[in-house]
Amino acid sequence: MKVASPALSASQGFGKSPLGFQQQKSSPDGIPRSFYDLEKPSITNLDDIDSQSSTSQSSSDQDQEQQPSSSQPSPPAEEQSPLSDFERALLHPQPTSAPYPLPPSPTPISVLPLDLKTPDSFVPRDPALIRLTGVHPFNVEAPLTPLFDQGFLTTLNLHYVRNHGPVPQVHDADALSWSFTIKGLCSSPITLTLSDLISSRFEDEVVSYPVTLVCAGNRRKEQNQVRKSKGFSWGAAGLSTSLWTGLPLGYLLSLAGVDIRKGKFVHFEGADALPNGYYGTSVKLSHAMDPERGMMISWLMNGLPLHPDHGKPLRVIIPGMIGGRSVKWLKKIVVSDKPSENWYHIYDNRVLPTTISPEESGNGTGEMVNIWKDERYAIYDLNTNSAVVYPQHEETVKVEEAKTYTIKGYAYAGGGKRVTRMEVSLDQGKTWKLGSISYPEDQYRTETESRIYGGRLDLSQNGRDASFCWCFWSLSLPISDLASANDIVVRAMDEAMMVQPRDMYWSVLGMMNNPWFRVVIHHDNPSNTLRFEHPTQPALQPGGWMERVKKSGGDLANGFWGERQAGEPITPSTPPPEKEIVMTNPAISRQISLEEFRQHDSETSPWFVLNGEVYDGTAFLEGHPGGAASITNAAAQDISDEFLAIHSENAKAMMPQYHIGTLDSTSLSLLSSPTPASGTSSPRPSFLHPKQWLPATLVSKKKVSSDTKIFSFSLQHPTQQLGLPVGQHLLVRLSTPETIIRAYTPISRGDHLSGTLDLLVKIYYPTPGSQQQGGGKMTQALDALPLSSKVEFKGPVGKFLYLSPGLCIINNHERQVNKFVMICAGSGITPIFQVLRAVLDSPAEKDSTRCVVLDGNRVEEDILCRSELDKMAENNMERMELIYSLSRPQASWQGRKGRMNRPFFQQVVGTPDPERKTLVLVCGPEGLEKRIRDTFIGKGGLGWEESDVIFF
Repeated sequence: MKVASPALSASQGFGKSPLGFQQQKSSPDGIPRSFYDLEKPSITNLDDIDSQSSTSQSSSDQDQEQQPSSSQPSPPAEEQSPLSDFERALLHPQPTSAPYPLPPSPTPISVLPLDLKTPDSFVPRDPALIRLTGVHPFNVEAPLTPLFDQGFLTTLNLHYVRNHGPVPQVHDADALSWSFTIKGLCSSPITLTLSDLISSRFEDEVVSYPVTLVCAGNRRKEQNQVRKSKGFSWGAAGLSTSLWTGLPLGYLLSLAGVDIRKGKFVHFEGADALPNGYYGTSVKLSHAMDPERGMMISWLMNGLPLHPDHGKPLRVIIPGMIGGRSVKWLKKIVVSDKPSENWYHIYDNRVLPTTISPEESGNGTGEMVNIWKDERYAIYDLNTNSAVVYPQHEETVKVEEAKTYTIKGYAYAGGGKRVTRMEVSLDQGKTWKLGSISYPEDQYRTETESRIYGGRLDLSQNGRDASFCWCFWSLSLPISDLASANDIVVRAMDEAMMVQPRDMYWSVLGMMNNPWFRVVIHHDNPSNTLRFEHPTQPALQPGGWMERVKKSGGDLANGFWGERQAGEPITPSTPPPEKEIVMTNPAISRQISLEEFRQHDSETSPWFVLNGEVYDGTAFLEGHPGGAASITNAAAQDISDEFLAIHSENAKAMMPQYHIGTLDSTSLSLLSSPTPASGTSSPRPSFLHPKQWLPATLVSKKKVSSDTKIFSFSLQHPTQQLGLPVGQHLLVRLSTPETIIRAYTPISRGDHLSGTLDLLVKIYYPTPGSQQQGGGKMTQALDALPLSSKVEFKGPVGKFLYLSPGLCIINNHERQVNKFVMICAGSGITPIFQVLRAVLDSPAEKDSTRCVVLDGNRVEEDILCRSELDKMAENNMERMELIYSLSRPQASWQGRKGRMNRPFFQQVVGTPDPERKTLVLVCGPEGLEKRIRDTFIGKGGLGWEESDVIFF
């Protein structure tokens, strides 16, 4: 094996993969720049963060901002940030070639806008990961196909993450002194630091080998489709493989003088402080001492120091067992004669009898507590499992004679056992075909003298037979065979002859789901194509045959995947009704307006909506299992879809105590989130629909100022009009993965047959110390979207409508006007611009309405749409007066200076005209709106009535 010096080269040719993998930066000493170096740009510079936070794209997909290119060479070594003492102590020269797989290099990652308002605001992450539990805590899996295509070893970018709460923050300066204890039934309890572990004292004992970690919830969404469990919806990508480096657990226990006669269990405890204490669990001592089990205390992952999400600086790695046993941020090891009594060991990773319902599991009776504590139901070793990756979900294949198709996927077993058989059936299990299996892990067994990342390659030097990793299987078939089948089912068998079961074993936590993996084949005879449909898609992503069958009333537990078999009489499916959980308090009859509801978008008083009902989450901030951020991130939002998809019956049963009222019908129409409309073959002439969310495609981003961009979207066809009347706005919905809904007024025309939609958006970046220091959720999420992303729109909505000439409709009441006073600030220009353009588009002889535009900003750069406004004013001097006012002007500024305050409004606007044909239109921040209310309306005002002033 060669060692790189001074430069690095990739060990595997990934080229232009879907996520654009890059080589790590090189250095004169041959030591790689780690992801810590890649994240160095300070998070105070949001332009730097956001330019790195999108999924890598090809050059043809780059927007008008000059994004960093993955093909650009690394800067010279002297320009790179120096390694910290922590990094320098842990990192080793990188191998450039080896007869076994080497880790692909990760791409640069940075702190994402979604995380900035959470306790994890310091953690860099890849936006390609699919969030399963909202923004926080961070529980993610990779898209299945890119994970598989990456190969045997998984980069940091795509490695799944299971976090129960906030990530402990450990600075580089403190990492080497991080300590943990080994105590309990030991003759020589010890405390060791990371610095001790990497010292010359233990140098000869350090080991490296690959391990596949798998969450016990992998494929859980399939169980949640049959019946909602108490766990969130993992897809089939809750697994990842890395090369881990550390010290054998058995060796360290021996140093502490473990009592192998009295000791029966080894307890682990991490540093992640959670509502029910620190996370902890236990394994059998006999397994911990067995070299074939391969348990280690690790500090390197693919040759790099542990990332914060993966346990920086120290964690446990337990091959062959569920990921929940591999405790991160390790602080304590205790040898005991009993299993752990940690709350998370008892109430987390268990497979309870399928007869126990979610309601029963949380009733708190002594009998139920004893069931939870019964070690017979605790999960340790993984069960045998497999999944199909190719064909992909919704992949289509043309049926051609003499052509073949290769079905591919992954498989794994538990407890060190090897997957020995993969079988594929095209007739629902009547007959089977044997697939080929490749074991990349075996390539490590041949290197009897190898060391990597400072550790000996333990699989070879100890002659270990155990299998710690996933394997890959494939089967090539004539496409004609697929064309004559209705589905593909696969099953794996391990060396103990344990085979995946045909049917699901549903349990209250949804763990260890491993029935046959089934892909449905749809036949499109006119086009002679096949379309493939996987069981589910992860998290809240729609799709999959299970969802389709369930929606059609099929019984997924009928033994035939909810589908009627050939020759079976047609009988209506009558699945047993699920018990309805009442989430409201019948004593509450309070009606709540949208204005009042939105006043509780705060970390101290978060309100949210479920099925039209309003709930106050304040009382649960301290006790929520996912931490307070899970509630504060939902403040002032309709979280119906997210809540119902993620939470169990127990959580639903708790809701009446937080119920405070009902959102009124008008407000609910603005806030509700119905299911997106399905596409049609002939799109409508107008794009927007008042009751349906419709997708448009992001095609470009144009930067117009330091914090403002025009986001352009293509509609369903190039001659489609937007369908937005003048004075109205539309709703934008993003699910990334948190569902966010905001109202915007486009700057594109609503009645032109252009097939496009342009939004002028001011990006509200985090401002430390401000009232909303985390910045704008929607604007930052929109800014982070890669090109070609789908964004959903609905509308029109709004209380104001302008019908030229001089006719307005306000709350369904007509009103004649001959003058508009238009007051705005910043991006508040957009509804003003929309109405102003409509007025001035009409010839003066048809519409003599006058417009006074008062545009307030901080500095000259903040004036948006300035060239268009100046041109309008120049061409319509008799009908338009334009005044810019800057509160922080440069010395060269010749216009008005200062805030738009009462003396200014009194001078420029004055009192209302006697005929009340003047209307004031306002759009801007709350401070401006309050100033205008105080100046124009009510006691002490200029005499304007509420109906004279319209706030967008």
